[in-house]
Amino acid sequence: MFLYQLLNIFYVASQKEEESKNDSSLYKRGDLLEVPRTLFTHFGIYLGDNRVAHLIPDILPVFTKNTSAISKMVTNNRLVLGVIAKVASVRVDSLADFAYGSEILVNHMDKVCSQPPLDGDEVARRAEKLLGSVTYSLLWYNCEHYVMYCRYGMAISYQTYQFCTAVRKIVCSRKSSYLLALCGLGQIGGQLYLGCVTLLTVLPTLIVSFTIWMAA
Repeated sequence: MFLYQLLNIFYVASQKEEESKNDSSLYKRGDLLEVPRTLFTHFGIYLGDNRVAHLIPDILPVFTKNTSAISKMVTNNRLVLGVIAKVASVRVDSLADFAYGSEILVNHMDKVCSQPPLDGDEVARRAEKLLGSVTYSLLWYNCEHYVMYCRYGMAISYQTYQFCTAVRKIVCSRKSSYLLALCGLGQIGGQLYLGCVTLLTVLPTLIVSFTIWMAA
């Protein structure tokens, strides 16, 4: 009995700590909220009354039309599979479901974006207007594009930019061009050995290798 009471005290204390950490009174209508989730940062717009509008990938609508099941908190598994399937929606969830156990950062993008934020009510109205199913794209239309459009009027994603910059540095490096050139020569050599080399098989390898070499 003592152990049960002790565990209960710890549980209540942790619940209070979680509630105070993401207290809805700390946020204003139109605030841009962000939380770390899976491999990237997730974004949403606070609508007031403990409600957050956010664009989130979700695989569940592919398999069921049960609105009760779909409206439940989107788990990381549902989210990741939704990213792969490019299935998403702009939906409204509670602050707790949006946070998914993480601490919320408020309006951090104000320090990054050169464009001043719109009025809070206008931000929230934009967020509400876009509710519904959308075609998801990790690079071209994700949760960050959505909130940036709502708050600043520009559908951009700094996460996407950083990702593309990192990929470009890797792909366009001299080491990568050397490796690709060697692979291309190996492929051509194999085709010559088998006697199946043609201009159509050699040309793409040469063009890609040359392009990456020139970009390095």
